[in-house]
Amino acid sequence: MDLADRFGLPVIALVDTPGAYPGKGAEERGQSEAIARSTEKCLALTVPLVSVIIGEGGSGGAVAFATGNTVMMLEHSIYSVISPEGCASILWKDAEKMREAAEALRLTAQDLKTLGVIDRIIPEPVGGAQRGRGDTIAAVGKALEAELQVLMKRKPQTLKDQRRKKFLEMGTKGLAA
Repeated sequence: MDLADRFGLPVIALVDTPGAYPGKGAEERGQSEAIARSTEKCLALTVPLVSVIIGEGGSGGAVAFATGNTVMMLEHSIYSVISPEGCASILWKDAEKMREAAEALRLTAQDLKTLGVIDRIIPEPVGGAQRGRGDTIAAVGKALEAELQVLMKRKPQTLKDQRRKKFLEMGTKGLAA
């Protein structure tokens, strides 16, 4: 990211991670600090940052790399600050209640678009991205090209300010909007 910023190149983040391991050992090894530093770096960039959730965007690691000027998701991807199993374990002390947790988390592309967390949904072929890899890659490429054409015209400070504002306002829009 430092090199991209130095040379004025846009950053594209393809996000597909089940998320950070929630154990004590991971925290002892500085996992939360690494996530915070990644988020901080994304917010400090003066070049366009476009993030695409291409599968599972789970936990702080996904959130850090999805701190973009534009956040897009494949139609059948999911994105959340915690996995449904982890949420169920915390709320109900029962990981088997993951379906109820998934519903409550509103982790689908459609819900997240309504909530203003993401900006664009990229359609997938019938049956999902794996059924039409070429079509999916082409659709992601077209979406990236369109977004970058808009973002590359903006001034560096405007990009940075817009990204920070977007990140800070996340979660302020309700489903009734």
